[in-house]
Amino acid sequence: MNLQKRKGFTLIELMIVVAIIGILAAIAIPQFANLVSKSQEGRTKANLGTIRSALSIYYGDTEGWYPTVAAGSLITLTTGSRYLQVVPNADLPSTPNNAGHPSIPTEVNGAATDAGGWDYDNTGGTSSTWGKVVVNCSHQDLRATVWSSY
Repeated sequence: MNLQKRKGFTLIELMIVVAIIGILAAIAIPQFANLVSKSQEGRTKANLGTIRSALSIYYGDTEGWYPTVAAGSLITLTTGSRYLQVVPNADLPSTPNNAGHPSIPTEVNGAATDAGGWDYDNTGGTSSTWGKVVVNCSHQDLRATVWSSY
């Protein structure tokens, strides 16, 4: 009797591999969604820093004045692409701490409405927050910090 050795995997071995892949996928997929939210939050924080830097340069160039309502507010920073090419978006993802807001570059000019976008105080030198820009969201980010406190 000449028995040849058969090469290949048994059904049990294949089922174990499929079960392991399923367990790894069940762990990885929720983590991937969390990483996407973290990257969107990081982009929004970086965009906020970019706007603040542009405002600081504008403030220096205009000898102590921030863009006002009459000047067009944050849009003034894009004139001739001198400070910014475009006003970047405020992308607020939906997370356990935040209902989420659309990715919009709008500003609400000192009247926070929790609608997303940027909250820029352009009311003039009489306000203590004059020239400040924050994210227009009263929810918390993934680290449980209120957005508008940045």
